[in-house]
Amino acid sequence: MPAKITINNNGSIKVEGDFQICDMEGKPFDLAGRAAIGLCRCGASENKPFCDGSHRKVGFESSCPARALPPPKV
Repeated sequence: MPAKITINNNGSIKVEGDFQICDMEGKPFDLAGRAAIGLCRCGASENKPFCDGSHRKVGFESSCPARALPPPKV
């Protein structure tokens, strides 16, 4: 299954399907066989870049409904 990325309201970015997460040097994280993972977007996780649920404690709020982006600039 190709990767699917879901921006959760007031929470994490869920990544599922066939994906790999790498650091800036290109080294992959060992995801221990997970087919889905939550990435932090509130900045409060103690396990960055992964979500640990801290968004609930800090009252993170963000809603990102789907929309069309303008064409890329040439």
